Amino acid sequence: MVAERFSHVETWVFDLDNTLYPPAMRLFDQIEVRMTAWVMEAVGVDHAEADRLRHDYWRRYGTTLAGLMQEHGVDPGPYLTHVHDIDFGVLSPDPDLAACIADLPGRRIVYTNGSEPYARRVIEARGLEGLFDAVYGVEHAGFRPKPERAAFETVFAADGLDPARAAMFEDDPRNLAAPHEMGMRTVHVAPDPAPADHIHHHTDDLAAFLGLLRG
Repeated sequence: MVAERFSHVETWVFDLDNTLYPPAMRLFDQIEVRMTAWVMEAVGVDHAEADRLRHDYWRRYGTTLAGLMQEHGVDPGPYLTHVHDIDFGVLSPDPDLAACIADLPGRRIVYTNGSEPYARRVIEARGLEGLFDAVYGVEHAGFRPKPERAAFETVFAADGLDPARAAMFEDDPRNLAAPHEMGMRTVHVAPDPAPADHIHHHTDDLAAFLGLLRG
């Protein structure tokens, strides 16, 4: 049974975007628009080139922000404030997900490549406030992004969790490679599976999957 494979888990680590809410809510679409606008302004390029750079930096550095910092010396603070100034009204509470998360034994944390203030607004909009013991943003990793192992190590050390007794839920398959190497149980949360040795489970419905882990 699936539950038996998580019987050792003491800490449950959740990504945020497209993990604690379904991609169909399209919240991240708004962020992408604002990221492109920021790249246009910061780098002095047109829309098409800014879009290309945004995708290229995401692919090569893990996040657009990491690429902007590396290639252009961008200050992460104003960038994060700008790209997360969006409409959270597209999100709706999910009582079933809230109940399933509340039932998980041990500690529950959120770790995102976004910022902590942004993450807390998403958590509130989804009706999940009060369920997590800690919320970590990219700032807690010194602005180093997932999928870098050093980013995970920094956040996990600050939290004090034991990766060998933890599980990671993520929509981006790349971001499960380091957790797998560190001994975590990995769950890919996305509409379509991405088979890989570092992915132990896949689900297109987080609440339904967590429901399988109940007592």
